Amino acid sequence: WRSLKYEEVYLKAYGSMSEARHKIGDYLRFYNTKRPHQSFKNNTPDKTYFEGLEIPIAA
Repeated sequence: WRSLKYEEVYLKAYGSMSEARHKIGDYLRFYNTKRPHQSFKNNTPDKTYFEGLEIPIAA
């Protein structure tokens, strides 16, 4: 939550609740899919999570 607040919410003056939802959603997509994280060896959260999942093979 800290990154969301300091990198998005506190820096913006949203004109409406709808705009806030849209912009925060954009930020969360960026955070999870494009922003590298030091704690994940500079991988994204999505890459770290989905690499660990086994995909079942349909019979």
